[in-house]
Amino acid sequence: MRILVIGGGGREHAICWALKKSEKVKELFCAPGNAGIAQLAECVPIAVNQFDELTRFAREASIDLVFVGPDDPLADGIVDAFEAAGIPAFGPDKKAAEIEGSKIFMKNLLKKYNIPTAKYETFTNYEEALAYLKQQETPIVIKADGLAAGKGVTVAFTMEEAEKALREAMVDKVFGDAGNQIVIEEFLEGQEMSILAFVDGETVKPMVPAQDHKPIFDGDKGPNTGGMGTYTPLPHIDPSIVEDAIVNIINPTAKAMVSEGRPFRGVLFAGLMITKDGPKTIEFNARMGDPETQVVLPRLQTDLVDIVLAAMNGRLGELEIEWSEEAAVCVVAASEGYPASYPKGRAITGIAEAEAQGALVFHAGTAMKDGELVTSGGRVLGIVGRGRDIAEARARAYEAVSVIHFDGMQNRTDIAAKALR
Repeated sequence: MRILVIGGGGREHAICWALKKSEKVKELFCAPGNAGIAQLAECVPIAVNQFDELTRFAREASIDLVFVGPDDPLADGIVDAFEAAGIPAFGPDKKAAEIEGSKIFMKNLLKKYNIPTAKYETFTNYEEALAYLKQQETPIVIKADGLAAGKGVTVAFTMEEAEKALREAMVDKVFGDAGNQIVIEEFLEGQEMSILAFVDGETVKPMVPAQDHKPIFDGDKGPNTGGMGTYTPLPHIDPSIVEDAIVNIINPTAKAMVSEGRPFRGVLFAGLMITKDGPKTIEFNARMGDPETQVVLPRLQTDLVDIVLAAMNGRLGELEIEWSEEAAVCVVAASEGYPASYPKGRAITGIAEAEAQGALVFHAGTAMKDGELVTSGGRVLGIVGRGRDIAEARARAYEAVSVIHFDGMQNRTDIAAKALR
């Protein structure tokens, strides 16, 4: 098969890495890709939002299957565009992708079908939102309705922080149109858990659970990012809690989408909080998580191409998906200043040494400049250690981090620490 992956981050590098292992893949392309992906696939310099150019390339290159990575093109209807051109694409169509594209749609869906989530109110008027906010207690959560590159959510621990977040979203428009509507949501206490699942309508095949670290600094301090690290499995979380989330949240959500005339086909990502009352939904994403994908796919033993084809052909229920027992820990190396503004073009060294130690190094924001590997994004690399358990995988991940360098490199030092307690 000739497969085209859409995207250019760490998630897409991990997807390309997994696809490349399949004997069914004859040629692999990625648009636009990055310097790491270029070692596995032919990178095509077309942006993820250039649907006409992408479909034209897919036709000319005789692409058999498209695997869409990022959220923005899914929300904008890239799968619809490929299918209109007669090219099979793995991912939800525009109507189904609204489960991530609009937090208000998602919250209303969960409320309608009695799926556990935090209490909330939605607003389109700043003054009304502010008046409601002032009547609430902190901590409280402010969410921009639309996509905001993983940065549209603020957990405010003081009323001052909450009012600032509301003002930035609705008045200052720091997230653009994504902040035209906002959700003010009850703060949920507990541990976070991520469960990704392959979905074909009402058929759900969960992946192994993972746990993400969103804040930039150790101890979950500082502003939220796209994700500073993740790990799997979750030895400190009882398997019954994972099963509870699948039975009472993920499966009913897939059925709800079918009932709404928006059947979901692709990867459904549930961001969950394990509260004293059981798992509750924080968010749904309409694609694989980043950096969760970087630890989940290395544990996948079933051919990813077989899973995708089964989902697309309505045979997902017939497939048994197998996972390894090993642990995986991903530490993200980020640019100085991230998640605010950051420099680019800084030389990266040490990746070959890290890989020689057995680490997987997934490129998120890298490029080649004058024959040299340099930084080109906020999150630069996802460095993955694997082992018999979390302790071994974590030690290997941080050993690899220690040999990688670029000026201003920052990373958390406590990824997966909770799992060792």
